[in-house]
Amino acid sequence: MSATATASAGRRPSPAAAVLRTEARLLYLREPSIALSVLLLPTVLLVILGLIPGFREADAGLGGRRVIDLYVPVAVLLALTMAGMQAMPPILTGYRERGILRRMSTTPVRPSAMLVSQLVLLGGGALFSALLAVAVGRIAFGVALPGRPGGYLLALVLAAASAISLGLLISAVARHEKAAQALGAVTLFPSMFTAGVWLPVQTMPHLLRTIVEYTPLGAASQTLDQAARGAFPGLVHLGVTALWTIALTAAAARWFRWQ
Repeated sequence: MSATATASAGRRPSPAAAVLRTEARLLYLREPSIALSVLLLPTVLLVILGLIPGFREADAGLGGRRVIDLYVPVAVLLALTMAGMQAMPPILTGYRERGILRRMSTTPVRPSAMLVSQLVLLGGGALFSALLAVAVGRIAFGVALPGRPGGYLLALVLAAASAISLGLLISAVARHEKAAQALGAVTLFPSMFTAGVWLPVQTMPHLLRTIVEYTPLGAASQTLDQAARGAFPGLVHLGVTALWTIALTAAAARWFRWQ
């Protein structure tokens, strides 16, 4: 009897694992809007653009590439943007506003477990969405796979880190859930522009492109594009993305409150 109880206790999941499992159900099963925006919206946008005949034709002004080739990295960045700036801030701020994080501090489950679970679930969902966009681009429209897979993966991880860190900063400064939604929306649209959603960074006028390349997602767009073309991402653009990630994370840590 004692041995059976001991074995059962040994199989009991840790509190952090229980939080992760619960948050996964809440996030992707009970909030279909999050699942659609993070997991599917970037690929749906890519498919819609790919159905435009002119976007599938080689353009001499783009070095023989097609517009759809440029939009695969854009779809990747859109997935990261939706996860970091649209999904994360209202969730974390809502938990703080309702006192959930404060109450968790009195239980064996620390509030940090909730934060880690959101990072894992939203970061993992964004990376899945990014890979889905790359796969659909290749299968449906013949977009070449990244010529430098290692460089592409490095650029993707840094881009994800910068988007998530911006989402954490929004969660830190927003006092309540509605404010987080408003700040997320205000931040989302400029971020989508610098990511190249409306106009690929590579086709922007020189001065505008130079400015955009010093933003987190503008620099990330360049690193992904360089790796996709077979070159290792430039150290300047990697450095810009990394520095933004460090600065945003430091600011989020400075102002984040559990209650």
